[in-house]
Amino acid sequence: MAEKKSKLVEIKTKPTAASVEEFINSVQDEQKRKDCFELLEMMKKASGEEPVLWSSSIIGFGIKRYKSPGTGREVDWLRIGFSPRKANFSLYLSLYIKEHEAALQRLGKYKTGVGCLYINKLEDVDLDVLREMVETALAKE
Repeated sequence: MAEKKSKLVEIKTKPTAASVEEFINSVQDEQKRKDCFELLEMMKKASGEEPVLWSSSIIGFGIKRYKSPGTGREVDWLRIGFSPRKANFSLYLSLYIKEHEAALQRLGKYKTGVGCLYINKLEDVDLDVLREMVETALAKE
């Protein structure tokens, strides 16, 4: 079978020069703002990267080019990151969150999507397990 050609796809979500700290300070809910700064430090320490605001609401660390095995299309995306949404936090730890199945069993209260982990607040989860998941996501490269 012939290998599919790679094609870099332009996506709307891109790194910006906006201030991550200003973005976090604009989060209305005080507890969510505190949780943001805790996640920021956790991911910064684990990745060794400086945070970058992607689009208008995702805080990302590093850039990785992902290639779809089905289509051959490529996209530049953050290595790890999070976004403080109104209802919860979206954490971006891999393209397939189910890769973290063993850790998820020990994490605490959460929901998942295909590529996201959703938590309401940090006190709902075991931070040591979350740290482990962040480090695992970074090591899978």
